[in-house]
Amino acid sequence: MKENTSTKRDAIRWKQFNRKAYAVFFSLKREVTIGVLTVSTAVCASVITVNAQTTETPNQLKTCELDEIEVTGTRVPLTELQSAKMVTVLSREDIQAAAVHSINDLLKYAVGVDVRQRGEFGIQTDISIRGGTFDQVTILLNGVNITNPQTGHHSAEFPVSMNDIERIEVLEGPAARVFGTSAFTGAINVVTKNDKQSYVAANVMGGAYGLFGGGARVNYSKGAFSNQVSGSYSRADGATTNSDFRIGRAYYQGTYTSQQADVRWQVGFSDQSFGANTFYSAAYPNQFEELRRYLVSVQAETKGWLRFTPTIYWNRTHDHFQLIRDTNTSENFHLNDVYGANLNAYFNTKLGKTAFGAEFRNEGILSTNLGKPLDEEQYIKVPGEDGIMFNKKDNRTNISYYLEHNILLPRLTISLGVMANMNTALDHKYRLYPGVDVSYRPAGNWKLFASWNKALRMPTFTDLYYKSPTLQGNVGLKPEETQAINVGARYRIPAVDVTVNGFYHKGKNMIDWVMYNADDVYHSANFKLDNMGVEVSAVLNFRSIAGENFFIHKLNLSYAYIHQNRHDDTEIYKSNYALEYLRHKFVANLEHRVWKKLHASWAFRWQDRMGSYEKYQWNSNTGKPESTKQLVSYSPFALLDLKLTWAEKNYLLFVEANNLFDKYYYDLGNIPQPGVWIKGGINIKLPIFK
Repeated sequence: MKENTSTKRDAIRWKQFNRKAYAVFFSLKREVTIGVLTVSTAVCASVITVNAQTTETPNQLKTCELDEIEVTGTRVPLTELQSAKMVTVLSREDIQAAAVHSINDLLKYAVGVDVRQRGEFGIQTDISIRGGTFDQVTILLNGVNITNPQTGHHSAEFPVSMNDIERIEVLEGPAARVFGTSAFTGAINVVTKNDKQSYVAANVMGGAYGLFGGGARVNYSKGAFSNQVSGSYSRADGATTNSDFRIGRAYYQGTYTSQQADVRWQVGFSDQSFGANTFYSAAYPNQFEELRRYLVSVQAETKGWLRFTPTIYWNRTHDHFQLIRDTNTSENFHLNDVYGANLNAYFNTKLGKTAFGAEFRNEGILSTNLGKPLDEEQYIKVPGEDGIMFNKKDNRTNISYYLEHNILLPRLTISLGVMANMNTALDHKYRLYPGVDVSYRPAGNWKLFASWNKALRMPTFTDLYYKSPTLQGNVGLKPEETQAINVGARYRIPAVDVTVNGFYHKGKNMIDWVMYNADDVYHSANFKLDNMGVEVSAVLNFRSIAGENFFIHKLNLSYAYIHQNRHDDTEIYKSNYALEYLRHKFVANLEHRVWKKLHASWAFRWQDRMGSYEKYQWNSNTGKPESTKQLVSYSPFALLDLKLTWAEKNYLLFVEANNLFDKYYYDLGNIPQPGVWIKGGINIKLPIFK
């Protein structure tokens, strides 16, 4: 990345990941507007690069700056000047400044993203976009789909730590022709570091509630090869009842670059065990869960006029769930295997840029609870368990073909395409999911954009089959369908970047878990449900006005409003997910220098959630919680986080406080969230192999 503060505009260029198949600006394969996001806003501060020694005129510089940026956001790479669709980008600098230690916590400051979790450090996190549910978001690691078909509760269990990450990219809105039918309301891609410098790094932290964590990383780059291996461990007693956790992660990635092709491979592992406070019901507050995840993938991109970008991958998840901790009451074991292959290609002509390809993905599960019953002679032993057998199984295959063309004119870009999809769990018929994105640039500082897209999402195995004393799945569920419209505008000058987005998602057969009366259990069911809303963001760059030495760096302000409209006449007593959306969300972030190398980052978040929760209270006679049959509406709350850092060449010291004012609040029913939590630590990085 190069910068020249003497120019009239900030200059940033993503060179390291240009045209890489694992970058979401390639893997998203649809039009985006690129930028660098400070954590509290859903829109990015913009990007341009110039050489410090240039002698070009300002007008020439302006053209070169815009043309320099390649935004590979469709199925083909496009420049920033041509892009149309908005993508939120949380950079390495944003991660370092934020008072967070998990990807899930960081996403709380993206205004279009709703993050609900039952514990700190990303434990049991549900991530949704634009009023949708956690099952409607595709999660990717370096462009590889790691979404869990068992349940979206597990999709955000990443096999990488925060110190492995280069940036996080968030696409809002359906992306069927990009990622297939699982990208129903959006996608989140985590891109790991791929440094060319060889180094060793280590970090350690500690804090309240028995918090301790540490990790190490080694990166070795020589010639065309680069290899990085990392490992981390963290644990805590928990800030609330039954929220203790243990997390171990290991990750390896390698890259090879030549004149013929670029190749990247990765291997990931995570092992988590945690108290799952009221996970599926407040009637059972002492739940427990263990998760182990494995990931292997290989990606490549050829060079030349016709470029091929193949990917193959496999990921596995072991899930052990106890409804009552340390007992076999409603104990479940699940084993998920997902493997897939993508073959994409694109080429350029005078008529524009064209992409085509095919994708294959198989999702399978062995379980003691989920799936179709097996004959006794077909039972399979649960790995590592004596006398416990998988007695249920299910499997489905998803095949997609796509075609996309991009028309590129001086002030206008039109990207249109279609995906043909077949899923064996439905039938062997192909269904079409088209989409079109348009951007128009009436002037240098303005961009207008609009899009229309269709998408479909298959029910998870939990939606279909799960059964417990408090939940009942539905094998008759239909796939969710949506049509989405997005319109917006962006105005950008060096000191100010303002964006306005409006969206409307028309939903058919939307899936939610609901109770029909106070004495009911939760059922998974289909409904007609529309989401509509608006997002407004502004980035104020004070250093563009007052110079690089000014003590205030940036102020970011953003606000989102969402309204839902359910068309069904069926009366619902209580929704567990879909109707508990954020009506209002406001986030603000301020970064400034305190003294010398001491910097502060303030992050403020206010949100107002719709819906309610069924209040439980402890019954001393029975020794367990019981429902009061009363619904309590969620109350709005405001939180303030602070992080102080002192950065030297080879190390960084930090102290941070989450929920600085010790706010008592609920974001999930009957689960009080942690009060103020103080943490501190050090990150060290040393170059090697010079």
